[in-house]
Amino acid sequence: MRVLPQSDRPLDGLVVVDFSQFLSGPLCGLKLADLGARVIKVERPGIGDLCRNLYLSDIDIDGDNSLFHAINRNKESITADLRSPDDHAALVELIKTADVVIQNFRPGVIERQGLGYDDVKAINPRIIYGSISGYGEDGPWKDLPGQDLLAQARSGLLWLTGSADDAPMPMGLAVADMLAGNALAQGILAALVGRGIHGRGALVQTSLLEAMIDFQFEVLSTHLNDGQRLPERSGVNGAHAYLGAPYGVYATKDGYLALAMTPSLQVLAELLQVDGLDGYFDDPAAMMRQRDDIKTVLSKQIATRTTAEWLAILQPADIWCSEVLNWAQMRETEAYKRLDLEQSITRNHSVHLETVRSPIRFNGATLKSNRAAPALGQDTDRVLAPKRPQDAAH
Repeated sequence: MRVLPQSDRPLDGLVVVDFSQFLSGPLCGLKLADLGARVIKVERPGIGDLCRNLYLSDIDIDGDNSLFHAINRNKESITADLRSPDDHAALVELIKTADVVIQNFRPGVIERQGLGYDDVKAINPRIIYGSISGYGEDGPWKDLPGQDLLAQARSGLLWLTGSADDAPMPMGLAVADMLAGNALAQGILAALVGRGIHGRGALVQTSLLEAMIDFQFEVLSTHLNDGQRLPERSGVNGAHAYLGAPYGVYATKDGYLALAMTPSLQVLAELLQVDGLDGYFDDPAAMMRQRDDIKTVLSKQIATRTTAEWLAILQPADIWCSEVLNWAQMRETEAYKRLDLEQSITRNHSVHLETVRSPIRFNGATLKSNRAAPALGQDTDRVLAPKRPQDAAH
């Protein structure tokens, strides 16, 4: 696919000063950078974003890990000590020219450095100030670590995935961080549109917990309106605490088959050539009440044929089903290749990293960029150095 030029990206010319670290705030910055914003990452001298050394594997790429490269590509890096009067003054000058500030310190931390929202608003009244906390800015949890697994654990999410006899099951990725970062990006974009209408800046806030609650809004709404009963996970092939049979993942003769929606249990049973379910055909509520019994019968039959054999039978009959792919299998599919989702990024013309692009396309073009995550402080002199007198004269 064609790559959208920088000059055609909707946020080209927008300046973002990003004080955040780890994943949630930097993910927000990444989304804005892909859309064309100039994102200037502010890091601690000599240390940088702690995410540089948070290893998901033993792979080191030019001194940083793959996570840091993935989250911080297409940005600039400057180093500044927020407690240093000189560095603080330089940051104030930078903020005067910025459109957006992002931070995700614990509540009160950046305020003590004189760079909270009220301070920054006094410097630049049109600023859009984005802030992510763990659990909000007040209340008994405000000073607790705003970490992804802990936010998942406190949100109730762990009781939705898996089967009834499983322990509480977290998602296998940093879903709270990612959702909070995306929520903040959405809020910042809305505030920028608002500023274009009325000229005013804004404080945009979210938290890991708020993002997790929003993530669950569908099933939480059910909980709030059905007598506040707690979710009950299926005892067999659990996939969704609030959906009945056949919803789940089933072992086949050579792999796995995901089964979602079906016109009716009778149609599915006939296609699978399975006996023993006739008593449930005229009782739609049984799909939930007796879901474990139904799933047990389905499981035994599905295990007798290969995944491809079942897909050939079920898909033409409009049974919603899918093979279960791992990453290697997914990357070999024509559907994946057609979307042109992968990109190569480069640091210093010698270090190369493979990653994935933004999921957004504009006018048929992707938002790829080959600029890698910055080395610590590589842009400090260029961004913060005072203008030379001869430059000022022009």
